[in-house]
Amino acid sequence: MANFSKSNVPQFSVEVYQNEFLPQGGREVNAIVTVTSTGGGTTGGVPLSGAASTDLSGSVRAAGASVVIMVDCSGSMDYPPTKMRNARDATAAAIDTLRDGTAFAVVGGTHLAKEVYPGNGRLAVADERTRAGAKEALRSLAAGGGTAIGTWLRLADRLLGAADVGIRHGILLTDGRNEHEAPEDLRAALESCAGRFTCDARGVGTDWEVKEVTGIASALLGTADIVADPAGLSADFRRMMENAMGKEVADVALRLWTPVGTEIMFVKQVAPTVVDLTGRRTGAGPRAGDYPTGSWGDESRDYHVCVRVPEAAIGQEMLASRVSLVLPDPAGGAPRTLSQGLVRAVWTDDMAASTSINPQVAHYTGQAELAQVIQQGLDARKSGDFDSATAKLGRAVQLASASGNKDTAKLLSKVVDVVDAATGTVRLKAKVSEADSMTLETRSTKTVRVKK
Repeated sequence: MANFSKSNVPQFSVEVYQNEFLPQGGREVNAIVTVTSTGGGTTGGVPLSGAASTDLSGSVRAAGASVVIMVDCSGSMDYPPTKMRNARDATAAAIDTLRDGTAFAVVGGTHLAKEVYPGNGRLAVADERTRAGAKEALRSLAAGGGTAIGTWLRLADRLLGAADVGIRHGILLTDGRNEHEAPEDLRAALESCAGRFTCDARGVGTDWEVKEVTGIASALLGTADIVADPAGLSADFRRMMENAMGKEVADVALRLWTPVGTEIMFVKQVAPTVVDLTGRRTGAGPRAGDYPTGSWGDESRDYHVCVRVPEAAIGQEMLASRVSLVLPDPAGGAPRTLSQGLVRAVWTDDMAASTSINPQVAHYTGQAELAQVIQQGLDARKSGDFDSATAKLGRAVQLASASGNKDTAKLLSKVVDVVDAATGTVRLKAKVSEADSMTLETRSTKTVRVKK
């Protein structure tokens, strides 16, 4: 394990868990990389606390963070009428949670995106006066119109881009499907916004599309969840904003260097949720690539790295990959290396050593399969393929039980009757509420940490 600390940079550590031993002819190396941040107080040289100001061009120089809250104001938010009121109350709760000096704005979303506060393409700086002004502006939020989420995200991107800060974050609430723009328009918006800000997405009620909301959160490295009862929005928004205010550094990348002849098979975040980062690689010099991890506070996450190495003779060993945490230099210089870990490969004829599966690797392989079979089982159930749904969801019950994922097991029990969790023997429930099915699908990627 290597550590790196420097004033105005949080302290990060990297730990690598693996069985480095391969049999003759073995080529696949798996490792779990645990990254832990212990905070540090600043972001890229910009203080997290203190005064904020506006320069002559109108761009905000805020105290470390900026947030845009996007509230669905489409016509469906009026059914029932309490939904819109709950959304206003939740946004007010989030605004009250803003740290002094944070740059922020509120956007109302329909088939268009409207600046609700402060307006004129600007961000406000959080203090007692601007919080009161923002909450007063929420009174103008009214339901009417369609849903085009890509336009909301693009406006949020423009607003957040005006802030000279390290942490840029969005909170997005929707109650319906993205019916008033083409799917490719939403995909283009997400591609444009990826890497520019992170975003937590929430679906309220049960008339929205799970894959749309989870896709937004995944693309923008945020969280996704369901708030089936609109009355729970305020508590959820407050928690989301508290989490956003706890972030201390942005744009940390997981950098993988590999030697000649070595191929990276995949890179996945596996705790606290499963997120496949494989396709998000950007080049970082000869035989090196960066994978985005988003913003960090005091927290720990696990990543599964799988590489394919060239064959080698018994007794040989090699460095399969060097894993580094890097932070961009805001001045445009070389990135700072925050911490490093090594993934090794050693060829042996000791059968016991080469066939032993590292407990961390085994655990998270199971958690990734758990998320996959839940999705497959729910999709099969929707399509009427009940045999396949039973088999997939039975496997999910078995994996959840074996790994101690009690939260997922509880959600599964609302969709299937469990006959024997150890063998995955289940029966599909005849009646399942839409809220229970959507909650299971939305939270299917949540994992439990392995006991080390």
